[in-house]
Formats: sequence, structure tokens, C-alpha cells
Amino acid sequence: MQLTRLLALGFLLAASTVQAQQSILFIGNSFTFGAGSAVQYYRPDSITDLNRTEKGGMPALFKAFSEQAGLHYDISMETEPGSGLDFHIDNKLGTINRRPWDIVVMHGHSLLDLAKPGDPAKLISTAHQLAEILAARNPAISIYLTATWSRADQTYPDKGAWAGKPIEAMARDVRSAYDKAASGAPSVKAVVPVGEAWIRAMQTGVADNNPYDGIDFGKLDLWTYDHYHASIAGYYLEALVVFGTVTKRDPRMLGDHECAGFELGLPQQQIHALQQVAFDELAAAGHVKPAPFVSVKPVASDRCVHAH
Repeated sequence: MQLTRLLALGFLLAASTVQAQQSILFIGNSFTFGAGSAVQYYRPDSITDLNRTEKGGMPALFKAFSEQAGLHYDISMETEPGSGLDFHIDNKLGTINRRPWDIVVMHGHSLLDLAKPGDPAKLISTAHQLAEILAARNPAISIYLTATWSRADQTYPDKGAWAGKPIEAMARDVRSAYDKAASGAPSVKAVVPVGEAWIRAMQTGVADNNPYDGIDFGKLDLWTYDHYHASIAGYYLEALVVFGTVTKRDPRMLGDHECAGFELGLPQQQIHALQQVAFDELAAAGHVKPAPFVSVKPVASDRCVHAH
């Protein structure tokens, strides 16, 4: 009888642990699912792709980081290539609203408005609309808007929407638009400064700022081959900044031997540099405080498998 009671208590504790997991939904497009890099198919079984496209993307990186940090989230992703938030409102509300979410991380089109590049009006209106819909399902929801990166293909070629301007200009315009979208939406807790982290990486010499004239020795190319989407390093930096903003954890706590970076082939020095850039941007934004130093043992492939 005593054994039966203990087993029953164990099942109840396990059930309460599962129920206590916070749910996170990522809403976006190719900038979320990692197009153009190996990140697109990174550990797809670690998250739930609501569209069943068998992608892992940046949410799978977030999952890997959070698990290594001792945090356990129930993570889902709803994405559509080349879309803004208007697409998800018009076509995916049945999918998005199938359950109340604790946390939502979302972004619109990289140009703000595909038909009117740089115009923030559509982003602002659709972010407010979708935030209201999500909050109606869960009034306690926490929403984070991700301000995406400058596109080299829109800056350096003559036909680009930001042609003739410095690479920082697009990121700043995008951030300004997301700040406006966040204002007046009580459920939006913060803007995730991904684009600004990219610029910081360039300004501090970690990353190259112009892939069209070659990549300087020792610097990372945060863009992939199309100079539009991100490389593995670019998505890795994106995920670090999202992780820090949502969890309030110093991304450097993950250590130079962090598992996802190891599995994706990032050298230790690049992992270290990207974590430092992410921390510096997050600290400047007031999203994180320095974590105590933790000495991390060298990573091994079996450790990474067990970590997931």
C-alpha cells in the first residue's frame, strides 16, 4: 500500500512538472525557421512545428540553450516564408489560437512592408491586432517582438530599398518600427534587439559588414549566400539574443563549449565571441545582468546528445 501511494505521488509530481512548463510560440517567416543554413533542419524533433514542415530553426536553438540552462519550455513554431504578421492573421489564426500561450515571440516581414519597404504602418497595425487576439486567449501572456537585421542585399546593390545608406540604417529603421509597434500594446513586454546585436558584431570586429567586397580575415559573415538570410553564425546570434531577452539569463552562462554551436560546427572562439556580443547588446538594453562565472568542461558529442 505504501509503495502504491509513493508511486501515485511520483506520478502526480511528474504531471505537475509537465503542467508547469511554460509554452512558447514563435511566429514568423524564414528568419525564424533558419532558411539558407543548416539551422533550418537543426533538431526538428525538439520542438513542435505547427505546420509540420519538419523544421527546427531558431526555436530549436532556443530550446537547446534553455535545456542546457536548466529551463524547460514547451516550444512550438508557426512560420510562412516571405510573410508578415498580416499573413498569420488572415490565414493561420485557427492554428495559432488552438491553445492559449504563455509566451509568444514574433516578427513581421524583414522589409516591414513588402509592398512599401521601410513603411512601418502595416507592422504596427498587425502587431497590435495579433497581440490583442493572443491576449484574449490568455490575458497574462508575454509577447516579444523581434526587430530583425539589416539586409546586405537591400543596402549595397543600387536597387536596394536602403541603397546608399550605411548598413546600420536598416536595422535602426526596423527597430524604430518595432518600438512603435510595442507601444500601446500592454501584452508586449520587450523588443528583442537582434538587428542591433548584428550591428554591434560588425562594429566590434566580430563580423564583416559587407559581404559583397569579400569577408575580412578572422571575421564572420552573418549572412548566408544570398546576403539576405542569415548564416549559421547569424541565426546563432539571433537565438542568443532571443534567449537572453525572454529568460533574462546571461547567454555567456552557456559557455564556449555550448552544445548547439558544437553540433553546427561553430569553432569555440566564434561561440565565445557571439555570446559576448549578445550579452553586450542585452546588457545595453537592460534585459540581462552579468551571470557569475561558471567553468564549463570541454564538450563531447555524447554530452550534447544527453543535454537534449
